[in-house]
Amino acid sequence: MTRELSDARRRRARPSWMLALATAAVAAFPAPHATAHHAFGAEFDRDAPIQLRGRVVKLEWINPHAWIHIDVAPAGEPADVWMAEGGTPNTLLRRGLRRDCIAPGTELVVDGYQSKDRSLKRVNGKDITLPDGRKFFMGSTGAGAPPGGVPGRRNAEYERDPCA
Repeated sequence: MTRELSDARRRRARPSWMLALATAAVAAFPAPHATAHHAFGAEFDRDAPIQLRGRVVKLEWINPHAWIHIDVAPAGEPADVWMAEGGTPNTLLRRGLRRDCIAPGTELVVDGYQSKDRSLKRVNGKDITLPDGRKFFMGSTGAGAPPGGVPGRRNAEYERDPCA
């Protein structure tokens, strides 16, 4: 009788042991989107600064990076839409930048770093200059990114709301 009880307990304990093993296996392998996030140096060239002047045509206020699509028309050349990558929407909000500051139609200047793949019209935005002349740090402070701004805080220059 004791042996039968012991066997029954073991059979009931086995599923929880298997569940613990399966949970550990899942935790050991992060989700694909978490591993797909890139470092600055993997996509952008810190030795290729660029300045874009143009009108916002689209704003993607999404994670992991906000994207500003800008219609840029250099003198005597046809217009191209460039994409400027910024920090996360939450980071930009904490720095004082709201999405209505950069609504479609807004004229602005983005200083940043060009994509390593020059066929892409992409930059990692470092600073954004709003129509009234105020400058705002929008860039990445991640691995390989050039220094700038005060990570996680508004710069003294931007203490008041840039949209006011």
